[in-house]
Amino acid sequence: MKRSSKLIAIIAMLFTTQLTQAQDWPNLKRYQDENAKLSAPAAGENRVVFMGNSITEGWKNSSPEFFSSNPYICRGISGQTTPQMLIRFHQDVVALKPKVVVMLCGINDIAGNTGPSTLEMIEDNIAAMSEIARANKIKVVLSSVLPAFAFPWKPDMQPADKVIALNKWIKAYADANKFVYVDYFNAMKDERNGLPKNLAEDGIHPTKAGYAIMEPLVKEAIGKALKQKMK
Repeated sequence: MKRSSKLIAIIAMLFTTQLTQAQDWPNLKRYQDENAKLSAPAAGENRVVFMGNSITEGWKNSSPEFFSSNPYICRGISGQTTPQMLIRFHQDVVALKPKVVVMLCGINDIAGNTGPSTLEMIEDNIAAMSEIARANKIKVVLSSVLPAFAFPWKPDMQPADKVIALNKWIKAYADANKFVYVDYFNAMKDERNGLPKNLAEDGIHPTKAGYAIMEPLVKEAIGKALKQKMK
């Protein structure tokens, strides 16, 4: 009887945990405590929020000094797609009152992490986040999706052409709307339009050498954004 009661308790706990995770689909809880502890920007502070997925989250883990030595805040969550980011955009970006947001997203949508997604769906979500930022006087840096030849978790997919097509749209959208575009893709791609092993051991997530290429490019893009006049 005791053993049975213990088993029921374990099953109930697992069910409750799964239900809670399912209810928090965009993972709003991930940064709630950090956001609450974050003070308002100091006078003259050029606060920047990096919004993204595992590539952004891994950036802080790989190069913590890049964030700690600059007024940069990491709000990347591993595995996330653009609809999840759109839901948490106000909480994890707008409410932090940055001057600039750097958005790096789309690769997990192409991989189908939260279900099938067309390029148009990804584009709509990127546009929506950009429009929310502009409406709140936040300058926008739109990042190219990094090169990807294959997904380790979905080896049968061939994402390279979709990445190229999405990047073409992101650049055109940025140009049309006077946002800053940062091109990681052409600085990092190999002959397959993927990431070479020295820049990403698994072909998706950058190594420290990969981030070392990205950092001066994004700092230059942030500098351009900060000089822009808001309409």
